Amino acid sequence: MMSNFPDDTKLREILKEAHLPSLLGTLAHATHDLTLLREEFRPNYIETAAGFQPQGGLSASAQEKARDMAFDSIKELRKGVYDAKPPLGRAQVRQIMAYMVGPFSDDHFTLLLNELGLPEYTEAPQWHKSNLAPDTDFTVAIIGAGLAGVGAAYRLKQAGIPFVILERHQEVGGVWSENNYPGCHLDTSNFNYSYSFNQNPHWKEEYASRAAVLEYLQGSAEKFGLLEHIRYSTEVVAGDYNESDGSWNLTLRKPDGSSEQLRVQALISAVGQLNRPNYPVIENIDVFAGHAWHTARWNHEVDLTGKRVGVIGTGASGFQAIQKIAQVAGELTVFQRSPPWVRSTPGYNSLLKEGSRWLFANVPNYHRWFRVYRMWAGMCRRAYTEVDPAWKHPVSMSQKNEELRQLMMTQLERSLADRPDLLKKMTPDYPPFAKRCASDDGKWFETLKKPNVKLVSEKIIKAHEGGIETADGELHELDIIVFGTGFKAADFLSTLPLTGRGGVKLKDQWHGDDARAYYGITVPNFPNLFCLYGPNTNINGNASLVLLSEAGAMYIVECIRLLLESKKRGMEVRQEVLDRFNERIDAASGSVVYGAATVNSWYKNASGRLTQNWPLPTVEYWNGTREVNKDDYLFL
Repeated sequence: MMSNFPDDTKLREILKEAHLPSLLGTLAHATHDLTLLREEFRPNYIETAAGFQPQGGLSASAQEKARDMAFDSIKELRKGVYDAKPPLGRAQVRQIMAYMVGPFSDDHFTLLLNELGLPEYTEAPQWHKSNLAPDTDFTVAIIGAGLAGVGAAYRLKQAGIPFVILERHQEVGGVWSENNYPGCHLDTSNFNYSYSFNQNPHWKEEYASRAAVLEYLQGSAEKFGLLEHIRYSTEVVAGDYNESDGSWNLTLRKPDGSSEQLRVQALISAVGQLNRPNYPVIENIDVFAGHAWHTARWNHEVDLTGKRVGVIGTGASGFQAIQKIAQVAGELTVFQRSPPWVRSTPGYNSLLKEGSRWLFANVPNYHRWFRVYRMWAGMCRRAYTEVDPAWKHPVSMSQKNEELRQLMMTQLERSLADRPDLLKKMTPDYPPFAKRCASDDGKWFETLKKPNVKLVSEKIIKAHEGGIETADGELHELDIIVFGTGFKAADFLSTLPLTGRGGVKLKDQWHGDDARAYYGITVPNFPNLFCLYGPNTNINGNASLVLLSEAGAMYIVECIRLLLESKKRGMEVRQEVLDRFNERIDAASGSVVYGAATVNSWYKNASGRLTQNWPLPTVEYWNGTREVNKDDYLFL
C-alpha cells in the first residue's frame, strides 16, 4: 500500500510532471492490467536530433486522458488492491517495454530487463564458491573503490569469493572522491549512472551533484557490507605474477609510507581511465608567481573571490568549473583551444520538480521504468554518431550527424545572437560527437557573456611571472591558473608496473599508450588479471558506462568460476582471440564519428587509434560478456 498520499487535487497537479510513457508502463506492470496500454496513448517513437519527442509525442488531449487513467490507477494502488500479485511474466514485461519504446530484439530485451533491475527478472551469479571449491585458497584484490570497484565487489560477494579492495584515498568514490572542483556534477542522467541492482528513487536532481553521487556510491558500499573489505590509504605500487603458484604478488604502500607484500590469486584493476591529470606543456610555466592547479587536484585553501583567474580548457571539467568561478572571480580569462559542441539539456542545473520527486519516491518502480526509457534513448543516440561514407560535408559525417549539428548550431546562434564575437569563437569546426558534447541548460552561454569573463582563443605561447602570453602578443595578467585540461586517458595503468608471465611488462606489451584487452577485461600473458573500465569500454553517444561496467563484473565472476572448475591456477585470453577482437574494434572505429574524425580528442592514443571508447552498439558488448567462451582462454 502506498504511503505519503496527496489529496486528489494535489495528485492531479503532480501528474502534470509525470513522464507518461514511463508512468503508463509502470502502472501496467504494477496492476498487471495491460489494457492500460491503450493504442490512443501509444508513444510516437520518432526520434529527432533533440531526442525522443516529449511525452512520446502525444497530443495535449491524449495526455490529459492518459493522466486521468493514471490518476484512477494510482488511487487503486493506494488501496493496496494489487499488493499480493505475483511477478508479471517476462512476455508481459516485454510487451510493456515495447509499448514504451517501440520494437527491439531478444538481446535488447535481456539488456533492458537488467536495467529494470527487479530481482525476479535479473541475473546474479548462479553459483557459490562454498559449493564449487570450498577448500581452494582463492582471494581477489580489487584496485580502486570507485564505481567499478564497488560493483565488482558486490558480485564477488554474491558468489562467495573472498576479496579485498585496495583504495589509495581515504573514502569510497574513485573519480568522484578525487574531483571536487566547484560545479562538479554528472552530465548524464542519474537514472543511467547508477547500479541496476541498487536504484535510487530519491534523487533530488536528474543530473546529480558530485556530493550526491559520492553519497550514493558510499551508501551502496555500506548497504552491501563492502566497507569491511576496504583498506584505505593503501596504494598498489607494483604487481608481479608468480608462475610457480599462479598468484599475484602485490607491493603496497601503507598509510604510514611503509611497504607491504600481499599475495592474491586474482587481480581486478578498477582504477578507471580518468585518474591521471593531464597538464599542458607551457613554456616557462614554473616562473608563474601565482597559484596553479588542475581541476582534479583543486586547492581549496585559496579563495578565488575578486581574483584574476585563468582557466585553460573548456572540456567537461573546465566547462563546469568556469560557470562557478565566474560567480566569484574579479576577472576570469578562459583559454580555449577548441570549442565544445553544447547539447541543450533542460534541467541540467536544476532540482527535479516536486511532482517528479513524489512520483519517483512513491509510485512503485516508476524510477525503474523511467531508467529503462532513458537507457533506450541513450542507445538510440548512437545513430547520430555513425559515419556515412557517401556523405559529403566539410564538417558533419552523415545526414543524422548533420541534423544534430544544425540543431546545436541553431541553439548556439540563438544564445549568442547579441555577441557575434563569441559566436565566431564558439562555433566548432568538427563533427558533433567527435569530442565529448557538453550538456547545458543555458548557463554556459550566460557565463561567457558576463562582464568579468573574457574568452581567449589565441594560442598560448608562454607563461610569465604575472600571467600568460598568447600568440597575439597580449599578456593576460593572472593571480591563479586552473588547468581544465583533462586526463592522460590513453595511458592505462601507466603508474602501476605490472609484470606478467615470462617477465613481460604490461607497459611494454601495450607500447605505452596502445592498450588492448579482450572486451576491455583480459590480457594475454597476464593470467588472472581483469580490468574494468579498461581499453575500449568508455562511451560516447551509446547508453551507459555503468551498464558496461556491470557487464564486465559479471564476466569476471564467470571467468573465476571456470578457473575454479578447471582446477588450474591461471587463465589468460589467447593472443589470437584478442587479435580478432581488435580487428573488429578497429574496423568499427572507422564507422563512428569519434573514431573516424581527424580532430584530436582524449578518446585516442598518440597514433590516432581509438583506445578508450566502445565503437559498436551497446548491445554487442552486452552479448559478448554474458557468457565466457572457455575456448577463448588458456588454462595454466
